[in-house]
Amino acid sequence: MNNNYTVLAVFEYSTEAQIVKSKLESEHIKTMLADEKTIDSDPLISQAIGGVKLLVHNKDLDYAIEIYNDIREYHKGKNGQDLHCPECNSTRILIAPPKRNNIFFMLFPFFEKTKYICNNCKTVFK
Repeated sequence: MNNNYTVLAVFEYSTEAQIVKSKLESEHIKTMLADEKTIDSDPLISQAIGGVKLLVHNKDLDYAIEIYNDIREYHKGKNGQDLHCPECNSTRILIAPPKRNNIFFMLFPFFEKTKYICNNCKTVFK
């Protein structure tokens, strides 16, 4: 990979990456996609190779993060209502990556309770 670019986001399918890439390019941000053609040829290997990577030129990275945080999809509650961070009351809530810190959750990850993370203050909560 080119040292002048940094991975901004990873997507399961190239269509999702293309939408964000188009928005960033409309703001004159240099972007490129990695592994797009490989996943387009066989979508079932997306998880195996880590998905489609959206790369942003390093000089545009801060602005790209700001735009991406404004347009990305945030998690909603069961009835479609916004979830709020208990610390900063933000509605920019994402699903937190699983910890799987014991053997039971490694073998049976579907038993691990869903946790959320605030995209503003990085607070993890249930």
